[in-house]
Amino acid sequence: MRRSIPPALLACAILTSSCATTIPRSVAAPRVDMPQAARESCDLYLLPQSPTQADLEIGYATRGAQIVACDAARALAVQTHAAEHALEDGVTGKARPPAR
Repeated sequence: MRRSIPPALLACAILTSSCATTIPRSVAAPRVDMPQAARESCDLYLLPQSPTQADLEIGYATRGAQIVACDAARALAVQTHAAEHALEDGVTGKARPPAR
């Protein structure tokens, strides 16, 4: 047996084992912070115990404004979520099907 074969096998084993123990490092996906307005729960106007006609009219207008504000906060949360997924797709190179 040649003298160079055992050192060559040893070198091959060392190189193989050093590659096998290396953990591949992946790039962390970017994060987008959820805006505070999207995290807060929506207010809801409640009628008093014995409502009058004025209370009903105020409640109707107030609830309408609250629904618009809540829908805007929901839309902001959806946009933030979509933006985060778009950034993740840019890092990973995977494309997701468009949301409905």
